[in-house]
Amino acid sequence: QVQLVESGGGLVQAGGSLRLSCAVSGSLFSDNGMGWYRQAPGKQRELVARIFSGGSTEYTGSVKGRFTISRDNAKNTVYLQMNSLKPEDTAVYYCNYRRKYGLNGYLDYWGQGTQVTVSS
Repeated sequence: QVQLVESGGGLVQAGGSLRLSCAVSGSLFSDNGMGWYRQAPGKQRELVARIFSGGSTEYTGSVKGRFTISRDNAKNTVYLQMNSLKPEDTAVYYCNYRRKYGLNGYLDYWGQGTQVTVSS
C-alpha cells in the first residue's frame, strides 16, 4: 500500500504564494511519477503538474511560469511552489503517486486533498 500526506494549503490573496508538500510512504517503486491534481467546485479533476523519477516535468498550460513542481527522492516528498496565484486557482489540490503496473498499465494513489483558496 501507498500513503500520501499533504500539507500547505490555505487562504491567500491574489498575487500571493503557497507551497504544497506531499510525503509518500509505503510500497514504493523507483520508476514512478508524482504530481498534483486539482478540482474546483462543479469541475472535473485536472492535472496541474507532474514530475517523473528521472526529473522530467509536465504542467498544465494555465500554470506554466507560475507553478514549479519538485521532488526530494531521499524523503519521497513532492512539492508544488505556487506563485502569482489567481482566484481561478482556487480548488482542492490532490497529491498523486503513479507507478507502472503490468506491461502497459499504471496504478494511481491519492492524498486526501488540501484546500487552496485565492481571494481577489
